[in-house]
Amino acid sequence: MKRIAAALIAVGMALSIVPAASAAEYAQLTDVRTGHHATFDRVVFDLTGGQPQDSVSSIAEPVSCGSGKPISALGKEFLEVRLQPADAHSYTGSRNITTGLGTAQSVVFTCDFEADLSIAIGVDHANPTYRAYFLTNPLRYVVDINHS
Repeated sequence: MKRIAAALIAVGMALSIVPAASAAEYAQLTDVRTGHHATFDRVVFDLTGGQPQDSVSSIAEPVSCGSGKPISALGKEFLEVRLQPADAHSYTGSRNITTGLGTAQSVVFTCDFEADLSIAIGVDHANPTYRAYFLTNPLRYVVDINHS
């Protein structure tokens, strides 16, 4: 009986420790910043935690991952940034930003669920060219979108 009790306690302790360790590896969004430069507009996602996997794809319009409903945002075309594993649960800023920039017109959150964070950047023209990359110390994800 003591062995069973000890085994149950060990399993319970292991289960309570594993989620905390995994959560520390997730990237967490802390801020979104935008800027206008001579030949491009920049969107910066400030992150803490581990560096996530990233992808950027062109989409016709942003939609909510939960409902599939369109999200209203400025832009002729959208670049959807996807970071995994990552979340914005503690991010307190706006989730639908009008930037006031010429090229990168809006930033809108499309998904923040089960370590899948997706954010669409509304661009003023079709077929935008861009460069996306990580910077460290502190960790940030940068998307530079060329003007026309």
